[in-house]
Amino acid sequence: MAIAISVQNLNHYFGQGQLRKQVLFEINLEINTGEIVIMTGPSGSGKTTLLTLVGGLRSAQSGSLQVLGQELCGATARQLTQARQHHGYIFQAHNLHGSLTALQNVRMGLELHPERSAAEMLARSTAMLEQVGLGDRIHYYPDNLSGGQKQRVAIARALVSHPQLVLADEPTAALDSQSGRDVVNLMQSLAREQGCTILLVTHDNRILDVADRIVHMEDGVLKRNSAGVLTTP
Repeated sequence: MAIAISVQNLNHYFGQGQLRKQVLFEINLEINTGEIVIMTGPSGSGKTTLLTLVGGLRSAQSGSLQVLGQELCGATARQLTQARQHHGYIFQAHNLHGSLTALQNVRMGLELHPERSAAEMLARSTAMLEQVGLGDRIHYYPDNLSGGQKQRVAIARALVSHPQLVLADEPTAALDSQSGRDVVNLMQSLAREQGCTILLVTHDNRILDVADRIVHMEDGVLKRNSAGVLTTP
């Protein structure tokens, strides 16, 4: 099976000089294409830092970090931008633009793909919102959507370009139990349909059953690697 993410002896530091602090220690992790992996661990353990490195939001400093076959350790800003074109992001704060409608927010997920025509972007964005159950809310602004609906828009935006990799940072943290379950089931279903890989960071023990595998981060170290239980939504 192809490897989507390969992390070898990865170390990472924040700060400079006397303020330099190591936050990730000898991280080793492989994630197969099409796999759903959940990363757990206490706040401040390094989960989000690792997620941002995998996502090309900052450059890895030491070791090896290959994502979709591209080495990101020491990558230039341009190389990181190119890598991000193949990723979809879902965060705890949905990060929707309040001045844009749901449709316009989702269309932003296609802005890094200028080869697509305006008509195609509109059609794909509309279809994606229909897939997440918001076909009747495409012209609504975020202030007129519930928390669960906003997160569905965020999922639609992340998946509209059919990314090879989806990265999610606490996507259910601001949602009630049922909305959280609906959101992860939706992510799982759409990702399976599109054949993409998911790396999801969470404190929410209620959603661990969607994982193929669970990894645990503590004090910047991956402590264990265990099999998850895959369920069908």
